[in-house]
Amino acid sequence: MSGIYIHIPFCKQACHYCDFHFSTSMKKKEEMVQALVKEMQMRKSEFENEIVETIYFGGGTPSVLSDEELAFLIDAVYANFKVAENPEITLEANPDDLSDERIVELAGSRINRLSIGIQSFFENDLKMMNRAHNAEEAKKSLETATRYFDNISIDLIYGIPGMTNEMWKQNIETALSFGIPHISSYALTVEPKTALKKLIQTGKVSEPKDEVAQEHFMILVEMLQQHGFIHYELSNFGKPDYFSKNNSAYWLGKKYIGIGPSAHSYDGISRSWNIANNPIYLKEIEAGKLPGEVEILTANDRYNEYIMTGLRTIWGVSLNRIQKEFGEEVLQYLQKQSEKFIADGLLAVEKNILKTTPKGKFLADGIASDLFLINLDD
Repeated sequence: MSGIYIHIPFCKQACHYCDFHFSTSMKKKEEMVQALVKEMQMRKSEFENEIVETIYFGGGTPSVLSDEELAFLIDAVYANFKVAENPEITLEANPDDLSDERIVELAGSRINRLSIGIQSFFENDLKMMNRAHNAEEAKKSLETATRYFDNISIDLIYGIPGMTNEMWKQNIETALSFGIPHISSYALTVEPKTALKKLIQTGKVSEPKDEVAQEHFMILVEMLQQHGFIHYELSNFGKPDYFSKNNSAYWLGKKYIGIGPSAHSYDGISRSWNIANNPIYLKEIEAGKLPGEVEILTANDRYNEYIMTGLRTIWGVSLNRIQKEFGEEVLQYLQKQSEKFIADGLLAVEKNILKTTPKGKFLADGIASDLFLINLDD
């Protein structure tokens, strides 16, 4: 199984917390769409022996593209790669782009999964984050989308300053009332060089508190599990048969090609990424060059990545695979490093699989960094 990720680097406005690559100027939109197709043509040989099972439009805000532009890009994937019979084709969309008419049009296209950036159903939260939609649009978009799409995911943010446990529960209850089968949820994080960082520094917004985020996380896990969701990755919850195939492929180490500025790719041996600069990307593609960098992954990198992704998911880290791929010495190192976390009830070994316990889930990334190997290749 492999996937194609297409990065659409445009947004109507900048959310205060976002540090992804995008532009709020749409002037080069048509030129960009042509360049994305050209990059696919240039890279089709990379997937000569692969079947594409997922196509994912991320960004930015892919829903700023017209239906014709989206269809043009999907056609280009089919023209340049071997595509499975029934691929998962996901469009990230914002509620303000999802009018009733637009949803009906999308439902008639090959897109079969919507990932809607709700973030919160509270007006004040949306204003503080500088989202382009309001609470009413959030609910309205879900009302219509659930009539036309079976496979829908929404994003929710927790740990927002001023958000009480009660408000957070209300957010989750509202989402559940629409019968959504997949929820991705993230703690509000303060990235350097973002508007949110500046607002905190100038005292206009209070800093998010880790202990509040952890409480919200535990509430989220409990409520969603009570409603039949499986907590299959640290930030992702899905009903059976509704896990994101695209994201699961990343976590399980499958190959993928990232098309567009700032998009990342992985082929099992190396990781590569395109430049996060629209004008340079357009100029290089026009000249027939791939505007990116490649990093060959060392055994050290591969081990660390497997630990990081494995501990975030229900699939865990296979001790048999560690021994087979990295040797007995590395297995013993991992077992020794894990001892204290097992003793503290944060990790457990079941059927030779190392996993985070419910108590350890929120701390998965920190635990993983303690299990990393620093000098496997020395």
